[in-house]
Amino acid sequence: MQAHSSRVFIIVSCIILALWLFPSQVEADEKGLKNLRPSILAGTWYHGDRNALAKNIQDLLSSVEIPPLEGKLIALIVPHAGHRYSGGVAAHAYKLLQGRQFGRVVMVGPSHRGAFKGASVNCQSGYETPLGIVPVDREIARKMLDAGTHVRWLKEAHAFEHSLEIQLPFLQTVLKNFKIVPILMGQQDLETCMNLAHTLAPILKNTQDTLLIASTDLSHFYPSRQAKALDLQFIDRVRRLDPQGIAKDLREGKSEACGGGPVITVMLLAQALGANRAEILNYADSGQVTGDHGRVVGYLSAALIRSSDTGPHPR
Repeated sequence: MQAHSSRVFIIVSCIILALWLFPSQVEADEKGLKNLRPSILAGTWYHGDRNALAKNIQDLLSSVEIPPLEGKLIALIVPHAGHRYSGGVAAHAYKLLQGRQFGRVVMVGPSHRGAFKGASVNCQSGYETPLGIVPVDREIARKMLDAGTHVRWLKEAHAFEHSLEIQLPFLQTVLKNFKIVPILMGQQDLETCMNLAHTLAPILKNTQDTLLIASTDLSHFYPSRQAKALDLQFIDRVRRLDPQGIAKDLREGKSEACGGGPVITVMLLAQALGANRAEILNYADSGQVTGDHGRVVGYLSAALIRSSDTGPHPR
């Protein structure tokens, strides 16, 4: 009996010692242990050399023209393929940020490599690209984690996901002194979208310099004519600021978008923050780059705007 008690005491002591020596993942990262998310795309999806990447982004931005937008920019919808394929479409959105200042960018993308319940916000201290380190707004991330069980931090979900990182070189070029809130959706049903939007709305309602970004590509691997029909259905719903319609179309197969959930979430959140107008900035497909029109991927850039004579919608 005494031997058994001694073993229990030793086991409990070891557990307590382990907890003391090895803090939680969030605490460890806050102390600077393994807290940077390294680039997984440099040298493949975009240039790995700093100067070449900077020139490529500047060339993409210089190659597009956009009309001035009246009102306050609340959100962007952007594609997430390699810069060679969708960079020209994305540039139409990021061109809008030139001359504007946002101190925080809330980025919502899909998880391509694994499904999980709800959403995951990354609590690492920053994301690394050849252009430098983009800090994570861990204060907002903490508030999200404290708000409910449907938002978690799953570090492995972010480790190899491209949909958010691919945006960073553009953001690093057009913005200065900003932080990001990287969010991945493991589920994209309407309930998950609504839960995430409702979590973020009260956290962001009093912020003045926050930009929302939804990361998505559209239909995948159809002939260009068929792809365009699917994509135009999605684009029409975006133009009409109709997130419920997007959800309905995706369920019924009337349109396709690998980041449909992020678009719905950002649209719901943008509307809660006063957005009342959508502008379609550009649409194209991969065939216009590759010359293969038999199996294309659709790309969209759009802006969600609050007209200057309106405020946030009452909740």
